[in-house]
Amino acid sequence: MSFETTDNDFLVEESGYELKTIIKKIISKWHFILIFVGISLVLSFFYNKISTPLYKTESMFFIKERESPLAIFGSQSLIESSSLGLQNETIILKSKPVALKVLQQLDFQVEYYQKGNFVNTELYSNRPVVVDVNWAQSQIIDGLIQLDWNNNEEYTLTFVDDQYTKLLPDGSKVGYGFTPEPMSGKFNEELANNELTLTVLKVSADSAGSIMFKLRDLTSLAASYSGALEIEPVERGASIMLLSVKSTNPKKGEIYLNTLMKTFLEIELDQKNQSASKTVNFIDSQVAGVSDSLRFFENQLQNFRSANKTYDLNSESASVYERLMSYENQRTQETFKRNYYDNLETYLTQGEYQNIIAPSGIGIEDPFLNGLITGLMELQAEKSRMLAVQTEAAPAVIEVNRKIKDLNRSILENLANIKKNSISLLNDLSEEIAEIEKSFTSLPETEQQLIRLQREFSLSENLYNYLMERRAEAAISKASNDANNKIVEPASPGYQISPTPIKNYLIAIILGLFFPVAFISVRELFKTKIDDVQYIENKLKIPLLGTILLNKKSKSPLVVLEQKKSGISESFRSLRANMKFVLSKDKQLTFLVTSTISGEGKTFCAMNLAAAYSLTGKKTVLVGCDMRKPKIFESFEMNNEIGLSTYLSGQEKDWQKIVFPTKHDNLSVIVSGPTPPNPAELLFDSSFATLLSTLKENYDIVVLDTPPLGLVSETLDLLTLVDCSLFVFRQNYSQRSFVDAVNGLKTNKGIKNIFALFNGVESNKVAYGYGYSYGYGYGYYEDEKKK
Repeated sequence: MSFETTDNDFLVEESGYELKTIIKKIISKWHFILIFVGISLVLSFFYNKISTPLYKTESMFFIKERESPLAIFGSQSLIESSSLGLQNETIILKSKPVALKVLQQLDFQVEYYQKGNFVNTELYSNRPVVVDVNWAQSQIIDGLIQLDWNNNEEYTLTFVDDQYTKLLPDGSKVGYGFTPEPMSGKFNEELANNELTLTVLKVSADSAGSIMFKLRDLTSLAASYSGALEIEPVERGASIMLLSVKSTNPKKGEIYLNTLMKTFLEIELDQKNQSASKTVNFIDSQVAGVSDSLRFFENQLQNFRSANKTYDLNSESASVYERLMSYENQRTQETFKRNYYDNLETYLTQGEYQNIIAPSGIGIEDPFLNGLITGLMELQAEKSRMLAVQTEAAPAVIEVNRKIKDLNRSILENLANIKKNSISLLNDLSEEIAEIEKSFTSLPETEQQLIRLQREFSLSENLYNYLMERRAEAAISKASNDANNKIVEPASPGYQISPTPIKNYLIAIILGLFFPVAFISVRELFKTKIDDVQYIENKLKIPLLGTILLNKKSKSPLVVLEQKKSGISESFRSLRANMKFVLSKDKQLTFLVTSTISGEGKTFCAMNLAAAYSLTGKKTVLVGCDMRKPKIFESFEMNNEIGLSTYLSGQEKDWQKIVFPTKHDNLSVIVSGPTPPNPAELLFDSSFATLLSTLKENYDIVVLDTPPLGLVSETLDLLTLVDCSLFVFRQNYSQRSFVDAVNGLKTNKGIKNIFALFNGVESNKVAYGYGYSYGYGYGYYEDEKKK
């Protein structure tokens, strides 16, 4: 293997590096991810167990878009029922008053529960007892009550919740400050006290059992169900609505939706029948007086005929009578209509729209007036429905009031013209009748009296028949009324929407993978320190010669000399072996060991590298060039009074007097000496270069422990004086930005023979396989086994 250091060798492809590194990090943490996934699955399992099942029930309901009753007159500006209808109908369907009317027909005020290990299950059709509550008395609500029985005669009630509410007979609620004491009762007999008034009916054959129930008030139930109801079009723009409700019991959801749709249709039909009912009531009030008159004149006519033996009119009298009755019938009907116009005007002026009946219901065939009145009634009904869920201040209600006011004004203007025409017609008819009455003088007295009685009777009879005909028509209209809306698809038992075990387990797996992967990825992206050898191998533009294990067990830094069989010693021997490929010459070698900042272990590496070479029999000298922070003398238990600083400053002329042999063969040391005021200038002096030349002549290996390159400037000038420069990086200590600084020496300064050393690596994080498998076998040494 060759370590030739050309620039092209270090143009590392960096694209995708972070992704590859993150993926490898994620894979290396598979056990951590697996544990997290397992925890997520366990949490999901318990969530599925403790969550109350929720079911969704659906049905389809057709809502007819209302057309304006004035559309045939081109008066869409007055009323736009089509735009209001669909939206308002859906709002009304969700309203609390409608929900309240539905719940009044159902037995939902008592909720039954079967106690479970994790969550209670709500029962409906298969409940073993039925609790009949006397809602006219005060009741304890909104809390679970446990009912236990050991025979078919008696039961015991236990209040299991911490808080309850008391429902008063007037519908108001007050807080209940304490938990009631247990109480006993007999089946099929009323239990009455200050807390409850109810009767428990046993419908199960079991002689012993237990169940829990909760009493609810209609107001809170209506709010709950109206809030749970969801309405949306089956398709965009369609008027067929998909009604859905979520409940803890699928059967209750089905019953509620079906009852809701039926109740809504009944409400709609009742509103449509109001007009026909008012018409029938109005006609009935008129018929009562006409019926009495008809009976009176009928008796008088019969008595007169009997007394005068006169039963039929002669031809002349019959002719006059027929003409008279024709005009009289017209005047009677017009008078009836006039009375309607007067009443209508009064109702419109006073705003009593609820008393107005449609003109067509009493035989007034005026299409324009009928359209206006129908439109007004539609608007008033729409307003009533809106006020069930909104206030008078709501924008939609204000708009409807404006339209009602405009339509009222239009009807009054039209009504004024109709009344004027009616008065004119009545005057004409009265004149005609007066002319006919003049011809009566030529008839015999008996004939005149008979005509008068016959006339009164026929008028009453015709008016009575007319009214009865109109009443029959109104009754038929009422009976034939049908709701515009209809049920398209009734509700059926719902399906469970939560919890969904498969979905929850899938989410647990996804989250169990996502969070640890995200944590590892984010930590890797924002990491500032070098934590593995792979980062250096990919980022550095100089070769990495080896990794040095972390010294955990030895207090002495001279591990190569004192723990020769340890993994750290083996890592320095591997470094020494790799030097043969870097400097392929069997002659004197000079090394410089430095780092970017203090604390990366350059002195430790320099001492042990020198020791590793001394063990091969090579005459080795270690020079402490870091005169600012001298450390070597402490490791070798030497005195620091004489050293490199005393020689370079001229205090000592003989270089041999600053070289101290150690207790180890072939290893000598030049300590840093006392800290001078100008260490940088001393190293720049020619005397240091002379000393280095002398040492090269007398020693096979020269190792320089220099100051950190990132903190002082003198080390940079020493790089050109040595055969090989080793830059030390320390795991989880050196910043990643240090790599770029070292790369700059290679690319910008053009310095050759620069190599990297990764120090302080934990034995379980060594990357094998680099070059000649540096570090291979770490951790399998005698010294480590003994300790």
